[in-house]
Amino acid sequence: MRIVFLGDSITDCERDRSDIKSLGNGYVKILSDKLRPIYPDTDIELINKGVSGSLIGDVLARVEEDAIALKPDAVVIMAGINDTVHQFIYGKALDLKKLESDLKELIKKLKKEGITVIFLEPFLLPAPDKIRMRKLFSEELAIVHRIAVKYADEYVAYDEIFNGLTESIHYSEYSLDGVHPTHRGSRLIADQAIKAIRKHLL
Repeated sequence: MRIVFLGDSITDCERDRSDIKSLGNGYVKILSDKLRPIYPDTDIELINKGVSGSLIGDVLARVEEDAIALKPDAVVIMAGINDTVHQFIYGKALDLKKLESDLKELIKKLKKEGITVIFLEPFLLPAPDKIRMRKLFSEELAIVHRIAVKYADEYVAYDEIFNGLTESIHYSEYSLDGVHPTHRGSRLIADQAIKAIRKHLL
């Protein structure tokens, strides 16, 4: 079974883009290390195609080359946080209608090819400089949730999971900047993603 991972820096995690077997040092690598021992007799190939800085529209623009052309059985997507963050950092206004259209097209393109789609919800933790972003991110997240739940095969609600945990554990345990996960945060992402992936292992 071939599984392709699409997304931004949280997926990319310094992978070697010249080596298709490079999984980076984040949740994709952790997930691989956990998944293979569970299914020692199953041929599972994981391919990391995350690209740092990507918006949902960027993932859509690359989906033919980075996913469909590889003929995967499943595609795991984690994207969307940059769509909000880039408005505050680079002044690139978030067009929520376009985001909705891009996300719908992205998932539908994959589903049309018979590919299982597992969508990992983007998340934002309450680092001091990120609190101002929460209102816009919540508006984006409402759209992401509605579209992904409707069209994807699986949806993992990380924003809810992480923010629930930070009610009793300081957010920095999971992300120092509120966006990029620590190793502990990456382990949590991997553990939850495995539950969704295992439902679809051939």
